[in-house]
Amino acid sequence: MADRYDVIILGGGNAGFGVSAIAQEAGKKLAFVEEWDFGGTCPNRGCTPKKFLVAAAHALHEIELASAHCITVGKPKLDWAGLIQRTKSMVSGVPGGMAGLAEKRGDVFRGSAKFAGPNAIEVNGQVLEGENIVIATGSTPRPLPISGAEHMITSNEVLSEESQPDEIVFIGGGVIAMEFSHVYARAGTKVTILEVMPRLLPRVEEGAVAAVQTESERIGITVKTSVQVKEITKQDGKLCVAYEHEGVALTISADRVVNGAGRIANVGSLDLTAGNVKHDRIAVEVDEFLRSTTNSSVWVCGDALVTSPQLSPIATYEGRIVGQNIVNGPSVTPDYNVIPSGIYTVPALSTVGLTEEEAKQKGLNVKVAVNDMTGWFSGKTYAESVAYAKVLVDEDSDRIVGAHMVGHQAEDLIHYFAMAMRHGISASKLKDDMFAFPTFSSDLKNMF
Repeated sequence: MADRYDVIILGGGNAGFGVSAIAQEAGKKLAFVEEWDFGGTCPNRGCTPKKFLVAAAHALHEIELASAHCITVGKPKLDWAGLIQRTKSMVSGVPGGMAGLAEKRGDVFRGSAKFAGPNAIEVNGQVLEGENIVIATGSTPRPLPISGAEHMITSNEVLSEESQPDEIVFIGGGVIAMEFSHVYARAGTKVTILEVMPRLLPRVEEGAVAAVQTESERIGITVKTSVQVKEITKQDGKLCVAYEHEGVALTISADRVVNGAGRIANVGSLDLTAGNVKHDRIAVEVDEFLRSTTNSSVWVCGDALVTSPQLSPIATYEGRIVGQNIVNGPSVTPDYNVIPSGIYTVPALSTVGLTEEEAKQKGLNVKVAVNDMTGWFSGKTYAESVAYAKVLVDEDSDRIVGAHMVGHQAEDLIHYFAMAMRHGISASKLKDDMFAFPTFSSDLKNMF
């Protein structure tokens, strides 16, 4: 006889724990199914370990700027193996700690899950029955249809390999490529980015991307857009990438080639058809409550839901919404209008709200303020190599509708804009507020 549960959660990451927090409090009987390690991508193979590498790149950036502060230093050398070992040690306790939390909230099953019916999950030959089944299986690197793609590594290997390559090529100019390219370049690796689209980060405000690209090229990263990669082959111990750029056939060799094309939902092995879950092999079709349109017992949240940003806080947010809808009935819908996010290049790019193009498409009457803050006193004080801001204000409502920054502590300042947007604080009130001086925060009122 199959074990029966109120909620079966597929995946032990932020989304799954968001669901479990609400469901456990309501007294629901829970089961977790996790194939790999508890905690999911972010703390184990994503945003958390990545930030240790980014922090090292920040230190190298500060050393580069030391002479502007009348400090003489020698040429730094990063111990890549030591950095990777430090990173591994800092996150090594995550899976065990998160598994312990899962065991307190419900039963834990280890292995690959797949549907055995509309309300049934099979794990290692054992069948679990659930009144509700939550797909919170996270994401996986997007496969690329390139001959020789098997020679590429992913962000998993970047975060685990202890040898620093002399030369590296990123196929794709997305978030993963941009962040790791800055770490590698500042550590002394020769970096090339090959992007199929006409520009990097096509969904991000164009001016901010241009500022990041200029800084990327300043530190030695080669960026080529509108590229068609043809083939990856092994030659004399190196990897050779054949590609076409501006009508010319070219090749480049490297020690490593990284799939930097982003991530897709990790749902391929779930046998969604057996669960009567409509999908297009990439995305599960859900309603406004994050419930499957064809099986009302199935819910989707986190990175497995490809229609929303693949961000750790969004995963937790969506998980809690699913938990509430399971406990109280479908009544809560997610609001994605104000989502601050960061791309951790060095310096970082942060964004919230609409781009200028999106604001125009919505027909908004926006005032657009663009600032290069490298010449401001704060920028000169810290010898910033890039400090860019674009802020959009709806002149009819006096509300900020978008903000996009590079440098100038953008990864923190963006939250002022986000809070103003989320809580209806007008641009005028934000401008009139009081900030400690001299700080980067006090510059905020001069950005729009």
